[in-house]
Amino acid sequence: MKACCIFLLLALVLSVSAQGPEPAQLAHGNVPGEPHHHLKIENDYVRAYFVEVPGHRSTQLHQHDNDYLFVSLGAADAINAVQDKPEVHLTLKDGETHFVRGGFAHVARNLAGAPFRNVTIALLKPQDDAENLCAQVVAGAPVGVCNVSPGEDYAREPQFDTSEMRLDLLRLSAKGTYAEKGAKLAFLIVSAGDFGIKMSAKGRPAVKLRQGDMMWFDAGSDVQFKNDSIKQTELLKLTFKDSVPQAKPDTPSPD
Repeated sequence: MKACCIFLLLALVLSVSAQGPEPAQLAHGNVPGEPHHHLKIENDYVRAYFVEVPGHRSTQLHQHDNDYLFVSLGAADAINAVQDKPEVHLTLKDGETHFVRGGFAHVARNLAGAPFRNVTIALLKPQDDAENLCAQVVAGAPVGVCNVSPGEDYAREPQFDTSEMRLDLLRLSAKGTYAEKGAKLAFLIVSAGDFGIKMSAKGRPAVKLRQGDMMWFDAGSDVQFKNDSIKQTELLKLTFKDSVPQAKPDTPSPD
C-alpha cells in the first residue's frame, strides 16, 4: 500500500512538471516573475513598456496576447525562444522596429555583455490590413506607397500602416522643431534618437526626452518638440485612427 501511494505521488509530480511553467501575463506594472518589463503607459489603445535585460541574462517566460511593436534601443544580439517552437537568433540595429502578431509565450535571452533595451508597445485593438510603407516593419506584409514628406525642420517617413494605427518616423534636423496644434487624432511619441528633445505642451510641464522615453497625447493636443542639439535626431509617432475627440454635449440655452 505504501509503495502504491509513493508511485501515485511520483506520477502526479511528473505530470505537473511536464506541463512546464505558466507564462507571466503582460498585464499591469512589472509583471510578477518578469521584472524586465516596466509599464510606462496604459490606456484603451496601448500598454507600453520599457524593457531592459542585463548582459547575458534572460527574461522569464511571458505571454503576449496582443499584437505589438518593439523598438530596439541600441544594437542587440539575442535569442527569441518562443514556447514549443525553434529558437531564432536576432541581430538588431539601433532603432530597428518590428510589428509582431500576438498569441504566444516566449523567453528573450541577451547574448551580449551590454544590456538589451527596447520599447514594447502592446496594441490593444485589432490591427487588420497591415502594410509596410517605407520600412520592412511587418514580416511578409504587402508594400504600399512610401511618401516621404521633407521639410526644413523635419522629415516625415511613414513606416507602416494598419486598419487601426500608423507609424511615422520623424527626423528632426539640428535645432529643428515638430509641432502639433489641435491634433486631429491621439498619438504616442517614442524618443528614438540619442540626443535630447525638449517637449513643451499646453497644460503640461516642459521636459527633456531621452532615448526610450514615451509620451501619450490625446486628440486636440497642442504640443511642440524641439531638437536642441546640433545633430539630427528621431522620434517615432504612432497615430490612432479612431481616436477623434469626443463631441461635447450641447449646453441647454437659458430660458
